Amino acid sequence: MTQFRAHGHPEVDVLPTRHKTATINGQKVFYREAGPSDAPVVLLLHGFPSSSHMFRHLVPALADDYHVIATDHIGYGHSAMPKVDAFDYTFDNLAGITAGLLDHLGIERFAVYVHDYGAPIGWRLALDPSFDVSAIISQSGNAYMEGFAKPFWDDLFAYATNPGRDTEPGARAKFSPSTTRWQYENGATDTSLVSPDTWTLDQLLLERPGNDEIQLALFRDYPTNIDGYPRLQEYFRTSQVPLLAVWGERDEIFGPDGARAFSRDLPEAEVHLLPAGHFALETHLDAISGYIHGFLGRVLT
Repeated sequence: MTQFRAHGHPEVDVLPTRHKTATINGQKVFYREAGPSDAPVVLLLHGFPSSSHMFRHLVPALADDYHVIATDHIGYGHSAMPKVDAFDYTFDNLAGITAGLLDHLGIERFAVYVHDYGAPIGWRLALDPSFDVSAIISQSGNAYMEGFAKPFWDDLFAYATNPGRDTEPGARAKFSPSTTRWQYENGATDTSLVSPDTWTLDQLLLERPGNDEIQLALFRDYPTNIDGYPRLQEYFRTSQVPLLAVWGERDEIFGPDGARAFSRDLPEAEVHLLPAGHFALETHLDAISGYIHGFLGRVLT
């Protein structure tokens, strides 16, 4: 435990975040870990085009009460990035690697926080009988058709439906430098709160040789996530899993209707819309961590 004293303020205890790797199915998986080992587990699953770096502030904010794990998906962050001819980049396989990490860590029961691509990975874990998902926090983690915001998804759906020379440029534009920066700044009322380190790091990793083919492969696989929505929504109805949706109401990728839709199948879902965009943690960390502490404090007792 680290202690620091800000000028004019008492000492504050900050639990350290450890940065670790594990080999899962032959692939190096990087993850951040903090909090008491005997506390309830909270698994943080990042989205496109980021990594567990997006949770760099949330991990210590939750670690006082929870055992927090934030992993980098294969092809992202500090995890392995095998070429597409050496690893089949599908959401099933990304979820399989995450499941393998949980098995490696001896974790069966956990709450899960999903964002963007982290959602279809988290949904697969929730549907896996090997695991017991105690609660769900969704921050721009879609589970309904209402969440897909236009025009962002038009090019992606066109490419996924008919990949080829005519549709690929629109898909490639989604991992251009300007779009990566826009993903962080869209919807933010004060963009000075968004560190340029975020989009700069993401873009450096996206521009590694061969990473473009990884992104295109996952774009092509994305419809499998939508195909799974009926089963997922049935899981919501039958399990009534506790769910908190804390969402940027100005998100132009996964719009706020995606947050509201959870209440259709989970009438007790807590839905909070913030004056933020897609990466709401950059501007509303305190509000989101406060909602999470309150929510988990109620549902995990």
